[in-house]
Amino acid sequence: MDSKAEQVVTSREVVNDEDVLAQLGYKQEFKRDFSRLELFGLSFSIVGVVQSIAAVLLFSLPYGGLVGMVWGWFTCCCFLVFVGLAMSELGSAAPTAGGLYYWTFKFSSPKYRRLLSWLIGYVNTAAYIAGMASVDWGVATQVMAAANIGSDGQFVATNAQVYGVFCALLVSNAVMASLATQTIARLQHFYVFLNIALFVVVIIALPVATPKEFHNSASFALGHFENTSNWPNGYAFIMSFLAPAWTVGGFDTSVHISEEARNAPRAVPFAIMSATILASILGWLTTIVLAFYMGNDLDSVIGNPIGQPMATIFFNSVGKRGTLAIWSFMILTLWMTGMDYLIAGSRQLFAFSRDRALPLSGWLYNINPRTKTPVNAVIFLASMALLLGLLSFAGPLAITAVFTMSIVCQYIGFATPIIARFVGGQPFSPGPFNLGFMSAPVAFVASAYMIFMIVVFMFPAIPGPTSHSMNYTAVVLGGTLMLSLGYYLFSGRHWFTGPVETIRDLDRSNTEKRSSSSEI
Repeated sequence: MDSKAEQVVTSREVVNDEDVLAQLGYKQEFKRDFSRLELFGLSFSIVGVVQSIAAVLLFSLPYGGLVGMVWGWFTCCCFLVFVGLAMSELGSAAPTAGGLYYWTFKFSSPKYRRLLSWLIGYVNTAAYIAGMASVDWGVATQVMAAANIGSDGQFVATNAQVYGVFCALLVSNAVMASLATQTIARLQHFYVFLNIALFVVVIIALPVATPKEFHNSASFALGHFENTSNWPNGYAFIMSFLAPAWTVGGFDTSVHISEEARNAPRAVPFAIMSATILASILGWLTTIVLAFYMGNDLDSVIGNPIGQPMATIFFNSVGKRGTLAIWSFMILTLWMTGMDYLIAGSRQLFAFSRDRALPLSGWLYNINPRTKTPVNAVIFLASMALLLGLLSFAGPLAITAVFTMSIVCQYIGFATPIIARFVGGQPFSPGPFNLGFMSAPVAFVASAYMIFMIVVFMFPAIPGPTSHSMNYTAVVLGGTLMLSLGYYLFSGRHWFTGPVETIRDLDRSNTEKRSSSSEI
């Protein structure tokens, strides 16, 4: 397969997507109904802007206050652009639904490629399970915040009630993610419009409607540092990166949809970079507007019974009715993020099972004959996210581990093939998107940032953690790695050979059929 995969797709060639996929060893199984703009729409919807910031603002404000919120976003997004560039190069060179683990196998040393590919495949799967759980948990808490506002503070949700809404949201996302590819692709136009419209409404409504007592001066909005986390100030500022890192993430989502996209070697890098840069800019503008119109009592914003800092800011600015109106669109757009994230994750599961690495590969490697989508993979991913959500019953801070775990797993999956490309000793045939002599410096910055943040996000939310406040990321991630490593050592190493060439399987099947026909 390596010799085929090494064929170069230059920027001047007319791309035949089936030929590109065949060069990577796979037959075409999905319908290619995603245009370049629709693939961008899916990536941008998964990133989101306003609604994603709302979901994690509670985890950002304690770490540096307004400085952490505004300048933490700016600093982190500068590094995230480097990650996007490095991922775009790989996605352009090898646009396959397998993505990270395929690249890891292709570029790693032959001595370690099977094990590394196996582990990255499982880490990538865990990233999507955690990511799906974190998104829908964010939606569930936003639904409960709306209920609190609507009841004038009389209704305060229990953890069990939030989990019940979380389960219902997962089911609804699974239903939508099982639709036909063409339907999913066309929905992205509406999703992009709604995301941009929500951003415009927020940056206009807050300056216009916020009472004077909640206006902040420029020096306060852009320079007030308030650390309530008990961590040292410098480390607290770095912890504020959780908000942009969780929001502007999912760089591999468009890669996993690449087998459903037209002109994939160009569409994938376009989707990654457009979504990354646009979301970074719009997100930064959103945090600046919030900083100017949220008032100076951060404790009341963080600790308000509504339970959502963003909802509290809106309530102070536009009142009950205005908040509920804006918040309904906030819930809808974040729910859309969950749907698209589930779509991308199901394609990763489908690809990994296509290469026979998962225990239920025979069931997961299945295309529904009616919708032409991997419905079984959708059901599996949603079910696993539902189970991960049970962490919320371990304590109020335990669910934070789901958010951090999704980032840590992503960064492990991103950094490994990026580094392997330069140290694995294997040839790299660039696609239409190529950084040239800047490839190595960009990859170094991206990898260094991700390795550093992996360590940071393993730390607990507060010093001196107890069983209720510890960071469960290390436990869940460590368990995933240990189980997958044990499965490989006791079983997988005897039969897992890396990515399977289904195109050869198809050719062999056709040959056998022709042979049988001639005998008859």
